[in-house]
Amino acid sequence: MAIPRRSTFKGRWVAAKRKLREYWMVVWALAHKSHPVLVQIIPTRFCNLSCAYCNEYDKVSKPVPLEEMYRRIDHLGRLGTAMIGISGGEPLTHPQLDDIIRRMRKTGAIAGMITNGFLLSPERIQRLNEAGLDHMQISIDNLDPDDVSLKSLKTLDKRLEMLAEYAEFHVNINSVVGGGIRNPNDALVIGKRALELGFESTIGIIHDGDGQLKPLAEEEARVYHAMTDRKKTNYAQFDKFQEAIVQGRANNWRCRAGSRYLYICEDGLVHYCSQQRGYPGVPIAEYSHEDVKREFLTAKSCAPHCTIGCVHRISYIDHWRAPQTRMVAPGGQELVKIEVQGVGNSR
Repeated sequence: MAIPRRSTFKGRWVAAKRKLREYWMVVWALAHKSHPVLVQIIPTRFCNLSCAYCNEYDKVSKPVPLEEMYRRIDHLGRLGTAMIGISGGEPLTHPQLDDIIRRMRKTGAIAGMITNGFLLSPERIQRLNEAGLDHMQISIDNLDPDDVSLKSLKTLDKRLEMLAEYAEFHVNINSVVGGGIRNPNDALVIGKRALELGFESTIGIIHDGDGQLKPLAEEEARVYHAMTDRKKTNYAQFDKFQEAIVQGRANNWRCRAGSRYLYICEDGLVHYCSQQRGYPGVPIAEYSHEDVKREFLTAKSCAPHCTIGCVHRISYIDHWRAPQTRMVAPGGQELVKIEVQGVGNSR
C-alpha cells in the first residue's frame, strides 16, 4: 500500500484545518443556542442495499434535484447550521453528490456523510476529497454477509483499504450490536480492523422501528463494554447515554431535536429525527430561528427511551442550561403548553 494521503503534508494540513473548524464550531455552539449544530439531510431515499433492520430507504425514489438541494442547503446556511451530514438511502447513488458537498462547504458548514461504502473506488474517493468532504461514517454489521445485512467486513475490507490510502477526510467505522445481528463478537473484529487502518472506531446499539430502546442480551452487553473500554476520540467519547440502554434503563436528558439537531427528509420537511417523522413536519424553506428557539425548550415524550446517538451527542452541548418547559408527543397534533418540572435534568 502506498503512503496514506492523510500521512502526507497535505493530508496533515487538511486534518489540522478541519480540527480548528471543529473547535470553533463547539465554541460557537456553547456561546449561542439559537442555531442548529447538526442537520442530517437526505438527497435520495433510494439505496442499493436492503438491510433487514433498516426503515430509511426504498427502491423507487428518484434523487432530489440539484437545484432543490441547493435551496435547502442555502437555507441551512441562513440558519447558521454548523454541521451538515448527508444520509439516505445511499448518498453515493446521487449523481451530483459532489456538487451538494461543495454547496454545504460554501455555507461554512462542516460536511459529513453516512454511506454503506459499496460504491467507493479510488477515483470516487478522490472526488470526495476535491469536493471538500470532512467526515465519512460507514457502519459494518458483521464479518460475513447474511440475510440481515450485506454490510460485512468481508465485502468492504478492500474498500476500507482504499479509504486508508486515498481519503483526506476523517473516517469512522461504526460496528453494531442488537437488532438481529447474529454474532455480537463480530463488532470486536471490525473495531480492531478499523484501528489497524488508522480510522476511528465506534459501536452503536440498533434501535427498534421508532428509535426506541431494546435492551442488550448478556453477550451483546459484554461486547459493547469491551468496545467502549478503549481510548475514545472525537464524538465517540460522548456515549454515556448508551450505558442506560445496555441495562434497559431510561435516560433523563434534554433532547434538542428540532433545534440543535434537524432531520430533513427527501421531501424537504423538518423532522425531529429519522424515526419520528411527521413532527414538526415544516418545510425547511419555512423553518425559522423562532422554530429553533421553540423546539429548544420543547421536551419530547420519546426522549427517555431514545437510542438515536447523533441526537444524544449534539444535545450534550446544552445539557447544562435551559430547562425545557414545553412538552410534545411526536405524532401529536398540537404542542401541550405546560410547565414540566424536572424533565430533562442532566444527570
